[in-house]
Amino acid sequence: MAQRVMSDIIRDQRPLMLPPEVTVQEACRKMARRRVGAVLVVDDDRRLLGIFTGRDAVSRVIAKGLDSGSTSLAKVMTKKPDTIAPGKTAMDALLQMQDCGYRHLPIVENGRVIGIVSRGDFRGAEKARLDEETGFAEIMR
Repeated sequence: MAQRVMSDIIRDQRPLMLPPEVTVQEACRKMARRRVGAVLVVDDDRRLLGIFTGRDAVSRVIAKGLDSGSTSLAKVMTKKPDTIAPGKTAMDALLQMQDCGYRHLPIVENGRVIGIVSRGDFRGAEKARLDEETGFAEIMR
């Protein structure tokens, strides 16, 4: 099976991108409307500043008793998140997400956001290969 690259996976994608001053409440509304689990926080030139996920809403806002209507994304986002280049393979992305423990991975080219992938974006064969490769790595330890 040929390895898919990130640019193939995100073709025609319009990721949810918002400026850092947007409130958590507004970001969550937009995430719910679009049925996505993350928002990319960007500047006017689509340069990635951070990422905010549903997990962040729970652990960084609700659990701490912050007001989602007045708390900006800038205060609770993950700043300077890890990214992946569009020429990398699906397996590269899956391994990175697994090794680092996150479910969303921004795709950046020349400093600008071009997309985002989540674990659910990958085919069964890619996930099976990941399980195969990581299982082998566990045996070798």
